[in-house]
Amino acid sequence: MRCFIGLVLLLASVAHAAGQGFSRKEDVIYGRKFGMALTMDVFRPTGHANGAGIILVCSGGWFSSHAIIDTPPAMGWIEPQIARGYTVFAVVHGSQPRFTITDAVADLNRSVRFIRFHAREYGIDGERIGITGGSAGGHLSLMQGVRPSPGDPKNPDPVERVSSRVEAVACLFPPTDFLNYGGPGKPAWDTNLKWLLPPFDFQRQEKDGRFVLLTGDAKLEAARQVSPIEWISAETPPTLIIHGDADPLVPIEQSRRFIEKLSQAKVPARLEVRPGKGHGWPDMTPDVKLIDDWFDQYLPGPSPTTKQ
Repeated sequence: MRCFIGLVLLLASVAHAAGQGFSRKEDVIYGRKFGMALTMDVFRPTGHANGAGIILVCSGGWFSSHAIIDTPPAMGWIEPQIARGYTVFAVVHGSQPRFTITDAVADLNRSVRFIRFHAREYGIDGERIGITGGSAGGHLSLMQGVRPSPGDPKNPDPVERVSSRVEAVACLFPPTDFLNYGGPGKPAWDTNLKWLLPPFDFQRQEKDGRFVLLTGDAKLEAARQVSPIEWISAETPPTLIIHGDADPLVPIEQSRRFIEKLSQAKVPARLEVRPGKGHGWPDMTPDVKLIDDWFDQYLPGPSPTTKQ
């Protein structure tokens, strides 16, 4: 439950936006796996719309549920974005304990493809998509930034033919390196996350269909595959991270090393450190505003002076 603390504090602390209404379409199916539907809720402004979309990754401890969206305080995150004209996609991924981090990463890739493929239907520009989340949601946001997958032009599913890239990332206190968690050579599941084991139960599917748990070097390699710091390149989109320097769950060095590596790759990047703050704090309204300012900067629409 501890990984949910920051998310709860965030949602409970942000004031509701005023003045702009919205429509909500619940349980939009963006994919299916193992007979299960993957869903998102879509929030569209009924007033001014700026033509950009923001994905809110509904995840804490890699636990994901539609109930996270339905909790009334969650609107404290969504409504300010709607007020700025963004269309918000609240994405639910396959949740632990049944599914692992690897599964969640694949689900987020699918969600971005789906949104991009249907961009015109949602009234957004498919080249102006941002992503945000806190804690595990922040980790999944970073993974989408550093390691999107290109579309497969030969796939019979048209959604799979489009890219899963995003154009901007802004997140809070995300894990970035599962192999060096709080110190060199320390796997996350052997440190202060050892109580949170199911998301790290990486598996391999055998030819006969059985799933086998990975151990030893195979598990370490699986963790490397979903560590955002391993995949930074010059193509990574502009990235903002907000992190408290007294975080007991996600050491701030995770964000510091990540931002440093982004800067070395000459990617626009910013780390906002909150002195003395932990894994979430009572008033995060200014932090959500900063996130939305980041999207305003890096998901700009056509200039008002541009002639049509």
